[in-house]
Amino acid sequence: MELSHGGLALEIVVPVFNEESVLEKSITELANYLKAEMPASWQITIADNASTDNTRAIATRLAETMTHVAYRRLEVKGRGRALRDAWNSSKAEVLAYVDVDLSTDLAALPPLVAPLLSGHSDISIGTRLGQSSRVSRGPKREFISRSYNFLLKRTMQVRFSDAQCGFKAIRAEVAKRLLPHVEDNGWFFDTELLIIAERSGLRIHEIPVDWVDDPDSTVDIRQTAIDDIRGLMRVARSLVRGSIPLQAIYAELGRRPIVPQSRPSFFGQVIRFGMVGGISTVAFALLYLLLQGPFGAQQANFLALLVTAVANTAANRRFTFGINGPERLFTQQFQGLVVFGLAWSITSSSLLVLHALAPDSSSTMELMTLTAANILATLMRFVLLRIWVFRVRKSESAAQAELSRMRLARAV
Repeated sequence: MELSHGGLALEIVVPVFNEESVLEKSITELANYLKAEMPASWQITIADNASTDNTRAIATRLAETMTHVAYRRLEVKGRGRALRDAWNSSKAEVLAYVDVDLSTDLAALPPLVAPLLSGHSDISIGTRLGQSSRVSRGPKREFISRSYNFLLKRTMQVRFSDAQCGFKAIRAEVAKRLLPHVEDNGWFFDTELLIIAERSGLRIHEIPVDWVDDPDSTVDIRQTAIDDIRGLMRVARSLVRGSIPLQAIYAELGRRPIVPQSRPSFFGQVIRFGMVGGISTVAFALLYLLLQGPFGAQQANFLALLVTAVANTAANRRFTFGINGPERLFTQQFQGLVVFGLAWSITSSSLLVLHALAPDSSSTMELMTLTAANILATLMRFVLLRIWVFRVRKSESAAQAELSRMRLARAV
């Protein structure tokens, strides 16, 4: 596990704020474990963010009396700020952090950092939500954690399972590239970093952990949840505006396909689009029936079509047109919303015509009319998605031609 070119392999940052009761015990336990189990060179850094109790004196003494232990202090609160300061100043090849309460079993530390030290992965995180994870915590925290991660997956379309576990590691060159684009300095810091990393095509390695809740934790769960939701909204806006240079990061650090990917044939696209469209139509009908009562016909139509259109665009991007990676992702989503607007105008007009011809039409008649209009709108969407949103560009066409040539040469 030791790096071949020498130097400090691993720095583990322990962010603290008013932790005088557990600091010495935890740092001693962590250092003893690393001495016994970590073959790579390592250092522990206590990152104090404006503690007002005896944390500073204890941390200073530990740094003076224990080898491989350092102390940094900031006069401003913020766990994310403390991590950013320590990571930016580090000379190690791999940067990690653990919560001071050591809720996560330290036996997970070697497998956490091993894929980063070997260069196999870019970021490594512990997950409390894996099938083989063992977690001891109250039902309230369990519900909030699972709800938050479910919301995160659905809104940000990410695959990592646990954004909040205080047990993570990152390669130093990756951290230095990503940190300037992470705005949060509090508890949302981890989530924002992971969203940008995955959207940039970086490899995130997850390991299941054993985790025991700290009953004396001072974290304000309600306020943290509110801040996290605000953070998700801010990051979503930044991604839509393109203010985070995902494509540049992807070009520098992201993993390219092993060979250029070929798109399905026109016939294959038609079949796949029909499958996605069929599922979307059923989902639209169910959503409309659910929303028609409380919102009315027009509003229910808009909301049902909006939800299904966003999901439909994402499914067609990946499944129908064979597009992966973050390149032009949000541009295509925006174009998909423009197509959605055109589709909505068709279905809305159909309702206006129906109500003009039959003012007392039933909900069933409205649904039948909207379903017919939705089929017409779906055909229009396929044409616009194929020739505008997901069109094959010249560079991609050339890559596919080269791939076909290579396959033909192998066959001969």
